[in-house]
Amino acid sequence: MKILILGGTKFVGRHITEAALQRGHEVTLFNRGQTGPGLFSEVERLTGDRDGGLGSLKGRRWEAVIDVNGYLPRIVRDSAELLAEAVDRYAFISTISVFADFSQPGLDENSPVGRLDDWSVEEITGQTYGPLKARCEAIVEDLYPGRSVVIRPGLVVGPYDHTDRFTYWPWRFAQGGDV
Repeated sequence: MKILILGGTKFVGRHITEAALQRGHEVTLFNRGQTGPGLFSEVERLTGDRDGGLGSLKGRRWEAVIDVNGYLPRIVRDSAELLAEAVDRYAFISTISVFADFSQPGLDENSPVGRLDDWSVEEITGQTYGPLKARCEAIVEDLYPGRSVVIRPGLVVGPYDHTDRFTYWPWRFAQGGDV
């Protein structure tokens, strides 16, 4: 399968790229070339920026695109529109943070998602992150009806995690006391 990965060299994207290559897929990476420029020398690399620098994607074709770094609706719309006729399937990596209310057990894909009064907001904060990702999901689903998949992971941890979210917890438990 010919797969385009938007990103592909940092944390989750790096793992997705490795998995695709191990399974024999033909991978193209599109990114700014700033993170892991020496990684994956065997794949085609297209350099560009999702914020106004999508030119290297034009006139190309892939069977699938995996979007691992879409956070802002405007930017996701730009790349998703450009690729609408160039890919068969669009996989968008989202987050469980899209849900509006975590106080109710049994959340599923039909549970209400967060919304913003002003969709022009582009500052990512604890309050805007989930609703912005929810809006990105909606854009992808609108542009790729029946051809998209949205993946909503919880906390993702592991090798190459630059956030230090997980390592805090073993450190804290080692301190003892109530956690």
